[in-house]
Amino acid sequence: MRAYLQQRSHITDLKSQIAQREANITDLEREKRRWNDPAYVEQQARERFGYLMPGETSYVVIGADGKPLESRTSLSDPSTVDPKTPTAWWTQEWKSVQLAGNPPKPTAPPLSKIDGSQQ
Repeated sequence: MRAYLQQRSHITDLKSQIAQREANITDLEREKRRWNDPAYVEQQARERFGYLMPGETSYVVIGADGKPLESRTSLSDPSTVDPKTPTAWWTQEWKSVQLAGNPPKPTAPPLSKIDGSQQ
């Protein structure tokens, strides 16, 4: 009986290992498909190596501490993108009418301009 229970436990462990490895294979296949996308390859070259296309100029935004700011834009996995649900045209028109009747309050201008001068 003990041998049977040990074998069942061993089989359960092996099944969980198989499931983990299959999940790993799925992740690696997804990564491989992403590398087949020219836009993803271009994005990775720009992000990792700072490559530019001919004729482009690179600009680095410096923060208040003097260090370059990190870019927060990157391509997401195409399979995780949620498609927009279509809305009826009259819904958009009604929102436009409501917004025209209640305009948003004006916001304060920024304290400093892009060139660093104060207002």
